[in-house]
Amino acid sequence: MERLRFASVWLGGCAGCHMSFLDLDEFLLDLAGRVEVVYSPIADLKVYPENVDLCLVEGAICNVDHVELIHQIRARTKIVVSFGDCAVTANVPAMRNVLGAKNADNVLQRAYIEAAETNPVKPALDGVLPPLLPKVVPVHALVKVDHCLPGCPPPADRIKALLLHLLDGAPALSGSQLKFG
Repeated sequence: MERLRFASVWLGGCAGCHMSFLDLDEFLLDLAGRVEVVYSPIADLKVYPENVDLCLVEGAICNVDHVELIHQIRARTKIVVSFGDCAVTANVPAMRNVLGAKNADNVLQRAYIEAAETNPVKPALDGVLPPLLPKVVPVHALVKVDHCLPGCPPPADRIKALLLHLLDGAPALSGSQLKFG
């Protein structure tokens, strides 16, 4: 039996969805027999591969690196799942959106200067910090999403149910069938 090529990605979020994924416990052993993990923060692979069957995308789109990666994911993946509330709605990362479109500098000022207990300095070298987008957006704002798995984080039993649904060959929902709230 050919194993499904599986990926998971962590964009702008807290990693809680991946922690919930690890709560699959014994099911992870069953899953390992059915999938080949080709990309994941858990496996620490550096380049998103071609010909991925299924990708769980955790987190909102917050910076230019996220934009580039989400377009690679969509181009190279059959089924893309918005994994958790940050991916589905932009959730907590989008809290900075209320500051307005020119908020990126304010966010960096607050994080690196005002909130620093020691060495208050903002990284200034090119390439150290990816430029922030003017507005944080959910995954579906930039690419077609096949499934949404809401929750902060989604509970392990819901992750398992979706994975079993997809592993058993159920078709992905079309974008027009997705419900966002």
